[in-house]
Amino acid sequence: MRSSRVVVGTLLFLVVAPGVVAGVIPWVLTGWERGDVFGSLVLVRVAGGVVLVVGVTVLLEAFARFVLEGRGTPAPVAPTERLVVGGLYRFVRNPMYLAVGAAIVGQAFLLGRPILLVYAAVFFVIVAAFVHWYEEPTLARRYGAQYEAYRRAVPGWLPRRTPWRGEV
Repeated sequence: MRSSRVVVGTLLFLVVAPGVVAGVIPWVLTGWERGDVFGSLVLVRVAGGVVLVVGVTVLLEAFARFVLEGRGTPAPVAPTERLVVGGLYRFVRNPMYLAVGAAIVGQAFLLGRPILLVYAAVFFVIVAAFVHWYEEPTLARRYGAQYEAYRRAVPGWLPRRTPWRGEV
């Protein structure tokens, strides 16, 4: 896939998928207005802001890795040419989904809106089902033994303490 098409496709997918899931839907649910659940607990709001920024940073790094390392996009319709296993993918197989969830949870604490915690839980259930029944079988078919070795070595949801150093 030509690199300019990969970059444009990745940016488009960034806006359409995580942009809607972690931006538009939380806005629809809250209007991004502060709630009073945490009262004046500034520390909770600050922690929420930190979690939000970390989530967005991890998400952007993961998207860039798909372009640079995988030579493709995160979108299922334009997958990578190579299996992406660098960066944070050496610690956990699903940093992108974890980052989107962190962005939602961060907004929940920053805004003091528990509805976003409920939404984050629903998001994680849907994503876990998608990963289990679609993404993992698709990656196993596409990358075969490479993906199976990676899958055995790197956990899906709880990061390893040390980076995986295996080659695929």
